[in-house]
Amino acid sequence: MRHIASVADLKNLVGQEVAVSDWIKIDQARINMFAQASGDHQWIHVDAERCRHESPYGAPIAHGFLTLSLLPMLLQSSITFPPCKLAVNYGLNRVRFPAPVQVDQRIRARMTLQTVEDIAGGVQMVWDVTLECDGVDKPVCVAELILRHYY
Repeated sequence: MRHIASVADLKNLVGQEVAVSDWIKIDQARINMFAQASGDHQWIHVDAERCRHESPYGAPIAHGFLTLSLLPMLLQSSITFPPCKLAVNYGLNRVRFPAPVQVDQRIRARMTLQTVEDIAGGVQMVWDVTLECDGVDKPVCVAELILRHYY
């Protein structure tokens, strides 16, 4: 866990890899819950038997948006920020899914602070986040995550 005590300390971290999260397993139960929540029941995610016979991966894969949706949790589990009144996921600049996450694989996030800008009432941060999969050479997600903290 990386502890950041102040906004000044945060600004001093620009350009650095600030944290690497713990590994989390992406199991079929998580994939199924995401399918239920999102309404995306495409067979490549939820039908293990069909995947064994028809999928190029041989097993179900996680939804790309499931992987992406884990960014806030991975960030919060890896970094503590100076206390703020409100934290907002402001959006994303770029997102790519270069490789799939197969069921039961583990992923983690590497977070590099790209910028910190003062905004009215707080700061806006842009994070370069790379989600990597244990034993896989290519990243499974790369994104620029924009967060705002209001003080």
